[in-house]
Amino acid sequence: MEQYKQEFIEFMIDCQVLKFGDFVTKSGRNTPFFVNTGFYRTGSQLRRLGQYYAKAIQDAFGLEFDVLFGPAYKGIPLTVAASMAISELYETDIRYCSNRKEVKDHGDKGILLGSPIQDKDRVVIIEDVTTAGTSIEETLPIIRAQGEVDPVGLVVSVDRMERGQGEKSALQEIQEKYGLKTAAIVTMEEVVKHLYNRPYKGKVIIDDTLKEAIDAYYLKYGVNK
Repeated sequence: MEQYKQEFIEFMIDCQVLKFGDFVTKSGRNTPFFVNTGFYRTGSQLRRLGQYYAKAIQDAFGLEFDVLFGPAYKGIPLTVAASMAISELYETDIRYCSNRKEVKDHGDKGILLGSPIQDKDRVVIIEDVTTAGTSIEETLPIIRAQGEVDPVGLVVSVDRMERGQGEKSALQEIQEKYGLKTAAIVTMEEVVKHLYNRPYKGKVIIDDTLKEAIDAYYLKYGVNK
């Protein structure tokens, strides 16, 4: 596993973004782990988060694209942080863009914030965690309405690796339905591999008992490989 992935897993724990226990997802599933990106709350945290996204984007898509698009609202700080990190790490200027929830009819008019999207632009979409596709369903028409645009792919921070609407994962469903290449900074499989029975700051995060609960969860909701 790449070094930045290991660092990102530990970074999520330090920021209390990745938690283990007894939680219920929006879809009503009882889960032993939870990812809440709302706990990235400081400038230094956003700076590091942007760097991890930048490395994952470079790994998955290279830097041969024009615009990084972050859907409102969580995608707005992500696209700013990641585009700054790409500039800093790779000396490449990628334009950033987000949408408004409501169209603005005065001043900086329209539905978009940041850079306009132009004909022939290659666009990578950035989000927080694996989605059920609802956000993409709303986002793609906005992007494509700007002209002859090429949506290249979608990157998220964590792939939960569980079934979406059907028997495949949410990211697999998005890839097949919309023709988007999908990527994540880390998968939950990588998270478990890195933390299982390995002390971090003097504490074992995933012990045998928690590992059994995670395995049981994936037996019920996981994707067949």
